[in-house]
Amino acid sequence: MNFKLGVMLESFQVPWREAIIRAAQTGVDGVQIRAVDGELSVDIVTEEIKRELRSRLAENGLEISALCGDLGKGFGNREHNGVLIEKSKRIIDLAKELGTDIVTTHIGVIPADKSRERYRIMQEACFELAAYADRCQAHFAVETGPETALTLKGFLDELGSTGVAVNLDPANFVMVTGDDPVKAVDYLKKYIVHTHAKDGRKLLDRDPEIIYGLSEAEMLQDDAFIELPLGEGDVPFPEYLSALKAIGYRGYLTIEREVGDDPGADIARAADYLRKLIS
Repeated sequence: MNFKLGVMLESFQVPWREAIIRAAQTGVDGVQIRAVDGELSVDIVTEEIKRELRSRLAENGLEISALCGDLGKGFGNREHNGVLIEKSKRIIDLAKELGTDIVTTHIGVIPADKSRERYRIMQEACFELAAYADRCQAHFAVETGPETALTLKGFLDELGSTGVAVNLDPANFVMVTGDDPVKAVDYLKKYIVHTHAKDGRKLLDRDPEIIYGLSEAEMLQDDAFIELPLGEGDVPFPEYLSALKAIGYRGYLTIEREVGDDPGADIARAADYLRKLIS
C-alpha cells in the first residue's frame, strides 16, 4: 500500500540515543520525536545536539516523520495562548530545521456548539498557527480524539487553510468518542498529513472534557478505555488502511505505545502486524 512505517521515539521508554538504535532494529523508516521536554526540547536543545541527532538518524537509516509539540494545555484559554502560540511557532521552526514539515499536538476539546466562547478562542489561536505554518510550508497537525471527526472537520473548514491539519489517531476515536475511524478518514481526507498506529477499546462512556482534562498519567490509568497492542483492540485496521489508501494517503503510520510492560516487544510486533497488512 506504499505507506511508511514509523514509531514514536519515546514509546521505547529509554534515552533517545538508545531509542534510535531500537527503532532502526524494528526496520521502520522514521521516528516521531517529542520537542517539548528533555534534551530535545525546543527550549534547551543545542546546535551540538541537533547535529548529533541528525547524524545518529542518518547512521541508522531513519528520518523524522514529525515532531510532537503537545504543550499539554490546549488553546482554550486566551490568557495563556500568547505564550503557547509563540512556543508552537518555535517548534515548527525546529521541525523545518530537522527536516520535517509536520508538528503534531492536541489543541484541546473542540466544542460541538460553535457558540461557545472556547470555540472562538481556539479558532483565533489556530488561525494564527495556520498562517504561520503556511508561511513555513509546514503543518501544525491536530491529533484526533477529543471530538468527533465531523466536529473537527467543521472547525478546520472554517480556517480556510491546511496549515492546521490532522494527525489521525484511530484508537483515540475508538476509545474516547466511539467514532468510526474508517469514516473519519473520508471526512478528514483533505487534512490528513500524519497518522498514529495505535489500538484500544472503549470500556464506558465518559465525557471527553473530563478525559482530556486529566494529566497524561491520569489519562492512561482512566477506566473509560484501554490501550491494547495493535490488532487486539477495536480499530478495524484492514478497512482503515484501505480507506487511507483510497484517499491517496502515502505518509507515515507511526506506532505509538503508551502503556505495557515491554514496549519494545509491543512495537516490534506492531511493525510486523502492519507490514503483513500493507505488503
